[in-house]
Amino acid sequence: MSENKPESGPTVNPRVTWEGCSVLLDINDGDRLVFARLSAGSTLKIGNKTFSLQPLIGCPFGSLFQVESGKEKPYLSRFIPPTEENNVQDEGGCQLQEESRDNRAIIDNNQAQSLTGDDIDAMRRQGATGNEIVEALIANSATFDKKTQFSQEKYRLKKQKKYAPRVLLRRPFSRSICEAYFKKYPARIGFLRVDTLSLLLSMANVTANSDVLVLDMVGGLVTGAVAERLGGSGSVCNTYLGGTPYPMEIIRMFNFNNEICKRVLRCSVNDLCAVQNETSEQVSQREDVCTMESQSDEKTSLSVSTEEVHLSSKNGFLDLVPENELSTTGKTCKAPKAGEKAPKEAIQSWKENGFSSLIIAAPEQDAWILVKDLLPLLTYSAPFAIYHQYLQPLAKCMHNLQLEKMAIGLQLSEPWLREYQVLPSRTHPCMQMSGSGGYIPSGTRAYSNTSQS
Repeated sequence: MSENKPESGPTVNPRVTWEGCSVLLDINDGDRLVFARLSAGSTLKIGNKTFSLQPLIGCPFGSLFQVESGKEKPYLSRFIPPTEENNVQDEGGCQLQEESRDNRAIIDNNQAQSLTGDDIDAMRRQGATGNEIVEALIANSATFDKKTQFSQEKYRLKKQKKYAPRVLLRRPFSRSICEAYFKKYPARIGFLRVDTLSLLLSMANVTANSDVLVLDMVGGLVTGAVAERLGGSGSVCNTYLGGTPYPMEIIRMFNFNNEICKRVLRCSVNDLCAVQNETSEQVSQREDVCTMESQSDEKTSLSVSTEEVHLSSKNGFLDLVPENELSTTGKTCKAPKAGEKAPKEAIQSWKENGFSSLIIAAPEQDAWILVKDLLPLLTYSAPFAIYHQYLQPLAKCMHNLQLEKMAIGLQLSEPWLREYQVLPSRTHPCMQMSGSGGYIPSGTRAYSNTSQS
């Protein structure tokens, strides 16, 4: 593993895991999704067993691991599906239409399986692997040969998930993070679906070297997605109402390097609006005061960071919080911190040139009030896009934008996504789908006699 371990920051291979990086662990094909930070002492609990995540360090993203029974304790081992087995399954799937077997004569009376629990425990003590236990269960089943091929596949998959669970090592980026949160805890990201997120970035024309103004009240997901698309160029201003920034803990999972983290800045709406009418001397004085306040806040946050992790785990957020950091021994590897206070040079540049685009994702706020304050901060002909779960607040916002003549090219979009199960002879839409992905009004800031900024 040592030869695969990356050196320092710039030489890190983003396709291979390293110590201290965040990963998304997909257990048993989406049955459970876990975010974790890899280190020598980090662990993962599957069922009633705890496994070390050290074997995952230095492996390419997309690798598949399977639980194996060791002499002392179970462990995660790299798993490569055999090619011949896949070919046999594919050929069998093509012949599914021609078979005449069905399950009408099978009676579920819990007497078809002759292998008992004691026998399985004895096999485990002798060092039998999970696949060997699954094959033994199939061989001792009196009804397995009588089932249809589709039922046999379901039976094999069910036993494999129980006795030989598999873990897929996924790279956390905007799509995988959004899908994981939307599946487990959609309310934490404002029910923002992955197709809605991609449309939001496209409508706002987020491209390289852009200066994007973001009002993110969905945990930092939109801010991280914008920073990911910029790729270390331009800047992202994460703005907020009042004097307390909104939490953006999701951005820590993107594995951003220092260069990208330096591009993510924070500045309140009051400061951005007030700077339009201030002189450079007043801006300098205000920045000195803000710097002193931010340093005081950082000292306070260091003393409560551990408590926050414990509190989040008590709120049922175990699967999406890097809980492994609590059980890590030795020196903890931390991700670079993003979201520093915007320096006066950046604020002055935004004042002179304006932002190139605006994205608002604040489902709990009035869209029109936000747009009325933030739209004048854009340069003329700059695009903007707003996300909201419901239609009525956005209809009111678009009506007021038309009355005030603040924007042109207004349109209201409703993204629509349908997931299909594509298998031989049984292709159909998935039975459980998201009904709505929310709504996105978008447009372009226009110049008018009343817009003097």
